[in-house]
Amino acid sequence: MGRMQVPEDLAYTADHEWVSRRDLVARVGITEYAQDALGDVVFVQLPTLGAEVSSGGALGEVESTKSVSDVFAPVTGTVSAVNEVLLERPELLNQDPYGDGWICEITVASEEAFSDLMDPAGYRSLVEG
Repeated sequence: MGRMQVPEDLAYTADHEWVSRRDLVARVGITEYAQDALGDVVFVQLPTLGAEVSSGGALGEVESTKSVSDVFAPVTGTVSAVNEVLLERPELLNQDPYGDGWICEITVASEEAFSDLMDPAGYRSLVEG
């Protein structure tokens, strides 16, 4: 297996979600490591717009040719956007996990919501360890 892409401008969870921050909005997706482990993604269950989610709680599912896996909320907050393109093109999770394959955006109450996330070095050591 080649070296996995771990963008330096993102934060990560031990459950293989990534977070891109813009003020108090967290854009969420699954990492290259997660999509590689899943195999070909065939269906994505998106969270409900306006849903309250808790850090570590399931916010959706990704179904692949191998398995069905939960996607966990990396932060506590309110789902403020969902990537509806994934309903028609779930393969974007495989093709562009850090770009067009984002899953949702969660608006958080404060900066504290981001405190439990891993930095790129921490995530890299988790997946390469």
